[in-house]
Amino acid sequence: MANTYRKVYLQIVFAVKNRQALLDKKWRGELFKYISGTINRRGHFSLAVNGAKDHIHIFLDYNGKELIEDLVREIQKTSSAYIKDKNLTSFKFEWQRGYGVFSHGYRAKGIIIDYIKNQEEHHRTKTFREEYLAFLKAFEIEYKHEYVFDFLYDKI
Repeated sequence: MANTYRKVYLQIVFAVKNRQALLDKKWRGELFKYISGTINRRGHFSLAVNGAKDHIHIFLDYNGKELIEDLVREIQKTSSAYIKDKNLTSFKFEWQRGYGVFSHGYRAKGIIIDYIKNQEEHHRTKTFREEYLAFLKAFEIEYKHEYVFDFLYDKI
């Protein structure tokens, strides 16, 4: 019987919903470790989890055994519960509905990991909106502006 072999690298990006409930730098790293553990417990392999105050990037070796939408829903559900259970913010915390998922080849693995690890530095010169729309353009994803994330600074 033949075996099935695969190597699928995915980058998942999603944003914080409530403007006040931002990812505080004091506890952000703790949250990212928790999310990494969630990914690994589901049989995938977390390669990098990081973000900035208003969004998160996840890079993983995807096992292909569950729907991506189920994985993202579980990450969002468990991480929201973690934030609430640990009283990490006094504001109601939620992730925005929707997410971006982008595939990368094996040769890009190190580049993507470095990119995600350097989110704080990266966002000194580029907003999340600019970054996200650039991803959509680079991956030739057609979108309607009204269905893209409700970016935090649009409300200010």
